[in-house]
Amino acid sequence: SAISKDSLKNSLLELECHFTWTLSKEDVDLDELEETIYDQIRFMIESNIQNYNLLSYVCHLKNSNEEALRSLQNAEEDVKKNHPDEIARRSLVTWGNYAWVYYHMERYKEAQIYVNKVKKSCKKLSSTAGGTICLPEISAEKGWALLKFGRKYYERAKESFKNALQIEPNNPEFRAGYAITMYRLEYHSHEEYEDEHTSINLLKRAVELNPKATFVMSLLALKLQDLGQADEGEKYMEEALQEAPCLPYVLRYAAKFYRRKGNVDKAVEVLEKALQITPSSSFLHHQLGLCYRAKLFSLGNTTGYTHQQEDNIIHQAIFHFKAALDRKTKFFCGHLDLADMYAKAKQYEKAEEMFQKALQINILSDNDQQEFCYRYGNFQLYHRKSESEAIRYYVKGLKIETKSSYWILKIINALKKLLERRIQRGLGDATDFGTLGFVHNLNGQKQEAVECYEQAIALCPDNEEYLSALCELRLSI
Repeated sequence: SAISKDSLKNSLLELECHFTWTLSKEDVDLDELEETIYDQIRFMIESNIQNYNLLSYVCHLKNSNEEALRSLQNAEEDVKKNHPDEIARRSLVTWGNYAWVYYHMERYKEAQIYVNKVKKSCKKLSSTAGGTICLPEISAEKGWALLKFGRKYYERAKESFKNALQIEPNNPEFRAGYAITMYRLEYHSHEEYEDEHTSINLLKRAVELNPKATFVMSLLALKLQDLGQADEGEKYMEEALQEAPCLPYVLRYAAKFYRRKGNVDKAVEVLEKALQITPSSSFLHHQLGLCYRAKLFSLGNTTGYTHQQEDNIIHQAIFHFKAALDRKTKFFCGHLDLADMYAKAKQYEKAEEMFQKALQINILSDNDQQEFCYRYGNFQLYHRKSESEAIRYYVKGLKIETKSSYWILKIINALKKLLERRIQRGLGDATDFGTLGFVHNLNGQKQEAVECYEQAIALCPDNEEYLSALCELRLSI
């Protein structure tokens, strides 16, 4: 009846499972996510309960509820095998997902059975009268699911792992999840977090708690490399490779490590090996593209290379960047990297198309927007030979508010160089001087900013914007 359906819906909304964690399918490429989960199931020796639960949700999002039920059966098998003494505790998320899948299949009786199962188990497991329950495993499982849905969810993943760690501070799996999340947050914002939460300390702690955590070990190696401690990083990387010579997750980070170290040939070799194991990984194809891009840069510093060699390398890079995007359609950096390569190949229309596609991805952070303005500005300047468009995009990038200074510094340097060149060539108009004043002011060079605004006003005496900027500057000096 309708009433029971409504009350069922209310009970469903109270469950802790993938269906109530607001994971939106618009934020991921479902096919790519499904493939990633299958790869993890293949290569993770430990328990796969979480992978099966997440897979059931992905199957539901792809409209195959029968598949979703099969995944949940696999999760149940896994619980029986790996946690025979804690079946209820380890099955709450699985049962919650069952209830939702049955609800969507309009099999309300079965949905209600699973809702009751969860309620009964929570009462048994709970110390509170209302039967509410906060299990660290569930917080952690939520954290892993959020991580898989991409960077829009990283802040929430961080909170979930923190909640799990408040209850079990030395659980190696929760520690690893928290460390990986913080590593990714730092990587994407180009910032370090406050002391005890910087990812370097968290990664070290996670490796201490589980010396077999090769995935975490390889991230630790990359982080040490970032912080200028590449030799120590290399020790961890070699250890991870010894421990897991065929684990694609370790191989792909090893390749990244060697590429950034400048050993591009070794990186390519490692990636080719990894591609034999997981041939359709978008990450591996993207990394190969980056390797060929690095080869292209180093070719520019050697004498006596031929155009044929250059074309071959560009062709390889384009091939791999495209392969990455075929499998991961919402891959922002991948789009920009492919656009840059098309520009190098003088295929400007295709480059333009890729830049526009990058902008249409619906989960762009402020950092992404700034990176876009910088890279598109460069494209306008160096390939389209349009200084005015380049300036327009650089300025647009500087007006985006972010905490991170990474792209801002890059844009400031590019813009300053371009404006100073224009002024030296005698092409500088009021706008150029005004913009340069704005850049100097951002840079904290107030005296230089004043001079630029004075020049701008000399060329365009009635401009309100320059007059008020100059006024403010003089007051602040």
